[in-house]
Amino acid sequence: MSQFLKVEFHCHTIYSPDSLNFVPDLLKRSREKGIDRLIITEHNSIYGAQLARELDPELVIIGEEILTQKGELLASFVKEKIPAGLTPMEAIERLKNQGAFISVSHPFDLRRHGWQTPDLLEIIPFVDAIEVFNARCINPEHNRLAQSFAEDHNLAGTVGSDAHILFEVGQATLSLPYFEGADDLRTVIRQGKQITHLSPAWVHLGSGLAHLYKIFVPGYGNE
Repeated sequence: MSQFLKVEFHCHTIYSPDSLNFVPDLLKRSREKGIDRLIITEHNSIYGAQLARELDPELVIIGEEILTQKGELLASFVKEKIPAGLTPMEAIERLKNQGAFISVSHPFDLRRHGWQTPDLLEIIPFVDAIEVFNARCINPEHNRLAQSFAEDHNLAGTVGSDAHILFEVGQATLSLPYFEGADDLRTVIRQGKQITHLSPAWVHLGSGLAHLYKIFVPGYGNE
C-alpha cells in the first residue's frame, strides 16, 4: 500500500492537568488539519485517549507521556497505563511488555522534564526513537541538540506539536508510509518526512491557565 499518513505524535486533552482540549474539539481540529493518525499522550494517563478512540477509532492511537525518575517517555500503542515515578527501565520494561512504541519527550529541554545526557545514553538501546522536534521548545537549540543526538547515535526520530491548546494541533507532524500497529511503526519510522513549525511562546500561558483553572474547579478534567 502506497498511502502515506500524516501523524501527530504528541498532544493532550482535558485529562492532562495542563490542557483544556475537549476530546470532541481535538478530534474535529485534527480532521480539519488533515491529520490521519492522532496519538494522544496524556500525562501519566490513557483515559482521554481511550475516550477519543471510542469516538474516532480510525484517527486515534492511544499513547501516554510518562514521567519517570529521570525524565519523560513518550509511548504509542499503549494498552495499560504506566504510573509516574518509576525508574526509566521499569517504565520501559512495562511498555515493552505491552508491545508499545517508545520515544523520549523533548529530551534536552530540562525545563520540561528533559534528560541529563548520561541518563539518556543509558536508555537509548531500549527505545525505538527520540523526539527530535517539539513545537513547544522555547529554545530552538533543544531541538537541534535532539536531532544531532539522534543522528550521532543512529536513532529514529519522532516530532510532535505537544498540543495543550487547539491552536497547536498539527504544528509538527511526520508523514509516514501506512502502518497499523507498533511493529509496523517501527518498520516505517525512519522513512518519515518532518513538517514542523515552532509554536509561539504564548501557548505556554494557555497551559498554565489550564492548570490554575483545574485547581479552582475541582473535578474538571479528572478521570
